[in-house]
Amino acid sequence: MSLLVTQGLTKQFGELRAVDRVDFTVRPAEVLALIGSNGAGKTTLVNLISGLFPPDAGTIHFLGVDVTAQTVHDRIKAGIARSFQLVNLFDQLSALDNVALSIFSRGDKTRKLFALAASDRAVWEEGFEILKTFGLEAKAGVLAGGLSQGERKLLDVAVAYALRPKLLFLDEPTSGVSTREKAPIMDTVTSIVRSEGISAAIIEHDMDVVFRYSDRIVVMHQGAILADGSPEEIRSNATVTATLIGTATGA
Repeated sequence: MSLLVTQGLTKQFGELRAVDRVDFTVRPAEVLALIGSNGAGKTTLVNLISGLFPPDAGTIHFLGVDVTAQTVHDRIKAGIARSFQLVNLFDQLSALDNVALSIFSRGDKTRKLFALAASDRAVWEEGFEILKTFGLEAKAGVLAGGLSQGERKLLDVAVAYALRPKLLFLDEPTSGVSTREKAPIMDTVTSIVRSEGISAAIIEHDMDVVFRYSDRIVVMHQGAILADGSPEEIRSNATVTATLIGTATGA
């Protein structure tokens, strides 16, 4: 059984049909890459699945349950989480505070965060362990705004991971970082999700990253799915090659 299934998912902005009747699946415990040129509809598709936008048509099923009308919070509770292309952190809070805030939100405790800070030791211990998992334990007390771009990317994923998702969407996790930082970031992230059986769907423009780390690749073009297959199948697909490979691909 697929973890996530969309059927006929559609979203239009004015005259632009950003997502055009898309049937999309994510399987349990896979690392999937979602690629396509600028304006292909990748980020809009993820926004629909994560609940940021309502679809104009179509359905979204997660773990066999129709979540099409659920709120973002309800989808997070069900097990869908995401990181963002533009890192979405609280820069004036420490790395540990950012992760702890995510943990507190799992139990709807964020309104009482600072009142609970001293008493809920288990949250801070879990937060530190999560930072350790991502190799960021030495940065626990550093303000998020003071971290390097690569560290911020990892922290953003750690914050999403702290929600304990079954499906994790990662929006360009290597954008804006140096070439030498890309492999360590992806090695860390894919090792964690694979070891814990989390499905990860990654929007990515770097084809070296896509082909090295993905189990399956879904290609979008003009709001629709152009191809869906293994890295080998996508690499040898003449239509995909003519449309995308060797060109700049973005969100």
